[in-house]
Amino acid sequence: MPINPFVSLFGRSPIGPMQQHIAKAHECAANLVPFFEAVMAEDWDKVEQVQQEMARLENEADKLKKSVRLHLPKNLFLPVPRSDLLELLSVQDKIANRAKDIAGLMLGRRMTIAASLQPEMRTYVQRCVDASAQALKAMKELDSLLEAGFGGREATLVESMVMELEEIERETDVMQVSVRRALFKLEKDLPAVDVMFLYKVIEWLGDVADRAERVGNRLEQLLAR
Repeated sequence: MPINPFVSLFGRSPIGPMQQHIAKAHECAANLVPFFEAVMAEDWDKVEQVQQEMARLENEADKLKKSVRLHLPKNLFLPVPRSDLLELLSVQDKIANRAKDIAGLMLGRRMTIAASLQPEMRTYVQRCVDASAQALKAMKELDSLLEAGFGGREATLVESMVMELEEIERETDVMQVSVRRALFKLEKDLPAVDVMFLYKVIEWLGDVADRAERVGNRLEQLLAR
């Protein structure tokens, strides 16, 4: 495959560090699965252990974000607008931020999940994490996209990945409605404050998938340019 001449002009390419960043952000989000398993088991030592790991990963992602911003070339040789890459980086970072928010809130309040709600919640959490994994998968193709000049078979491959990401996010939207409906049926048997915060957690889980989809949207914008 012929190399895009812009690649040789980069100096220090931001693409690799951006891929490292979203890998770290996804690693943080992926810990939501063992985190919720520990919450459902009410194993608070494990809950705290996973929460601390998520906080560490989010902090590492934040450091990577700052490094990319610092070293992102300011010359005219970027094949895409610098502002587009910075916006993409910001969206990636929000995946880890929201995952950490969820863990912090649930640990801080020692939130429990009713047994009847657990199977549906478990599936919902996994699908939200799947969205983050798909965003990472698409971002891994960014350097190849660059080499291909944001066209050809590589562009088609990324477009299909983004379409799959959008489908996963739509599934999480449907699941969120179902989980909220299931919680509504339990409201009368649960403390009102607990219910309020659990609705917030359900919403924030949806944010993880939504922010992952926005990564795909940003990639589509790069392709469109």
